[in-house]
Amino acid sequence: MIRTARDAAEPGIPGQSRPSRLVVLDGLRILAALTVMFHHYVGFGGSATGSHNAWGRPIRAVFPHAAQLGAYLWTGVCLFFLISGFVICMSSWGKGLGAFFTSRVTRLYPAYWFAVLATTAVLTVWPMVAQPLDHYSVLANLTMFQTGLGNLNSDAVYWTLWFELRFYLLFALVVWKGVTYNRVVAFCLVWTVAGLLSPVVNEPLLNLVVMPSASSFFIAGLAYYLMYRFRQNLLLWGIVGVNLIVSINYAVGRQRSIDWWLGHHHYPVWPDALLVVLCYAVMALVALGLLSRIQWKWLTWAGALTYPFYLVHENIGWTMIRLLHHRIPPWPLVGLTAVTMLVFAWLVHRLVERPVARLLKRGITSALDEYRAHARAAKAVPAPETVPQQQAAQQERHEHQELAGTARR
Repeated sequence: MIRTARDAAEPGIPGQSRPSRLVVLDGLRILAALTVMFHHYVGFGGSATGSHNAWGRPIRAVFPHAAQLGAYLWTGVCLFFLISGFVICMSSWGKGLGAFFTSRVTRLYPAYWFAVLATTAVLTVWPMVAQPLDHYSVLANLTMFQTGLGNLNSDAVYWTLWFELRFYLLFALVVWKGVTYNRVVAFCLVWTVAGLLSPVVNEPLLNLVVMPSASSFFIAGLAYYLMYRFRQNLLLWGIVGVNLIVSINYAVGRQRSIDWWLGHHHYPVWPDALLVVLCYAVMALVALGLLSRIQWKWLTWAGALTYPFYLVHENIGWTMIRLLHHRIPPWPLVGLTAVTMLVFAWLVHRLVERPVARLLKRGITSALDEYRAHARAAKAVPAPETVPQQQAAQQERHEHQELAGTARR
């Protein structure tokens, strides 16, 4: 299915003919997830983590050369955030707030609920790489708002979901008014300025909402989608350019903050900047339509595994490595663990995510329909207390007319 320029355009804004399904984004998603997995299995775990890491010893002792490459591949998260901005803008175009809410809940929660419970079960049976959280913290994790509630994550990778949720809540303001070119541009500009100013203001509530550490990726993703749907221009490239600088600054700072956990205190930070630039460059190719011809069907299948794979690969994968690292050489074990987690993710997708998402969608849609029906009924029928008031007003007008007639006579 091809979307025509007329379908894409808004009044006064030229559109472009683009495929309605961007298969390449599915490929980029699974690539980002695999790079994060490589970081966790091959690049993470310095002497600071003691015996509580996947290999039971510093990661550089296991992978003397590859550990340094793995140390930088957490930047797959940066690509995730860029794709998220692009896809959320694309998927919410022409939809109302109810449809946006339904799509986000059914997309995020089914696999996540299972991952929280599965990770807790594995860590309870084999508390080798981490300790399971207490029951109350696990319950808080099921809301996905555990960071806001002051609880730890059941799995460390869930930290990114806190950023995703806040992005959705902010962009819901645009969806509520209706997603248009001008509104998305205004949203990007306001959020960019707020992100630049909030560290100076240093107001905790403002930082919580604006999230200056990661907002740049989402904003750039939104601008890239406008390029893809309509056309590139200097304003959109300016939004991307400013946020690229902010993103590089974030990546460099994060690398320095996690060096202690990587077992090395002198990693250069230029590879982080380079990888962020590469993430932006590949998304620019997507925005310009240069990767739209990629239509490999297997990428769609692989993309469907990305989210459950990301949710389950860290603590469960680390536990598998810890159980088997004395029996299987390191690289074969990394490969075996990766394949096992991919198969596990496929099972989660087929047996949990899809059926639970259907049930959730049916339930939420029914609840929203009922809410709308009550709202329409409330507008159509006057409230009981207004009827006597209307009658009194009519009586008052009648008496006024009689007095006016008497005065004329």
